[in-house]
Amino acid sequence: MQVTEHIHALKIPFKLRVGPDKTVDRFVFAYLIFGDQICLIDSGVAGSEVMILEYIKQAGRDPQEIDRIIFTHAHADHIGGGPALKKQTGCKLAAHIDAKPWIENVEQQYAQRPIGNFYDLVGGSVEIDLGLKDGDQVDLGDGNTLEIFHTPGHSKGSISLLYDKDRALFSGDAVPKPDTVPIYEDVATSIESIKKLKQIEGLEILMASWDDPQFGASVYPSMDAGLQWFQQIHEAVLAETAGSDVLDPKGLSARVLKRLGFPEIPLVPIVVTSIGAHLKLIDHPDLMTV
Repeated sequence: MQVTEHIHALKIPFKLRVGPDKTVDRFVFAYLIFGDQICLIDSGVAGSEVMILEYIKQAGRDPQEIDRIIFTHAHADHIGGGPALKKQTGCKLAAHIDAKPWIENVEQQYAQRPIGNFYDLVGGSVEIDLGLKDGDQVDLGDGNTLEIFHTPGHSKGSISLLYDKDRALFSGDAVPKPDTVPIYEDVATSIESIKKLKQIEGLEILMASWDDPQFGASVYPSMDAGLQWFQQIHEAVLAETAGSDVLDPKGLSARVLKRLGFPEIPLVPIVVTSIGAHLKLIDHPDLMTV
C-alpha cells in the first residue's frame, strides 16, 4: 500500500515453525522509498523478492532501479529476500556493523539463535556492502536522506531510520506491539532504544515491522504502549519468580505467558531468551527507572 507520495509498505506473510508439526502465521513489513532510485527497507523472508519485484512493476517502476537495501537487523524474516534481490538487481546492501556477522554467515546466526524453519526463511549468506553506525546519513539523492539510529535490544545490530522528508521513522522491531509474544535479547537496552526514539521531535509516521503504519497523534503513544508492554511482561516475571530460588527457564516462560493471557504454545528458544532477559532486572520492579 502507498503510505506517502514516496513510501510504500508491503505486508509479507510467512509461517514460523514452533514445533515438529506446528506452525504459526506471522507477517513482516518491508518498505519501499521511491525517489530517483528505489531504496528498500528490509526484504522479508526468502521468496519475498517475487512479491517485492511485482509490486515495483505494478507501481510503474523498474525493479532494476533498486539501488540499495537497508536491513533494520539480521533476523531471517528481514534479510531473507536480500540475496535474490542483490543477484537480480545488483543493488547494494547495508546494515549496522553489529548485524553484519549474522547476515554474512547465516550458519553462525542459526547456531546462536536457532528457530525451527530458519533455512526456509533465510535466503543464504550475503555480503554487506556498507556497514552503518549510529548517526550515519544515507544519501537517497535529490537531497533526501535517511538518518541512522542504533536501537539495540531486540538484537544488538538493530537500527531505526528517519526519512526526514516525510518525518517518517522506520523502527524495525525496536518498538513492540502490545499483546504480542516477547522476542528480544535485552529488555533494558530495548527500553533505552525506545526512549531514544521518543526524543526525535516532529514525527508524523511510525513504520514498525510488526504493526500497521501509525500516523500523527498515534506515533508517540505507540512507543509508550511498547514501553508499557515491557513493564507488563516484567511484572508477570516478578509475580512468577516471587519466593523462588531455583528457576527453570522453560517452566518460568510457560507460566509468564499464561499469566499474560497467551494460549498454551510450544516454547521456542527465542521466547525463553526474552523472558529470561527480565531476570537480570529482578531487583528493579519499575523498568522505566532502570
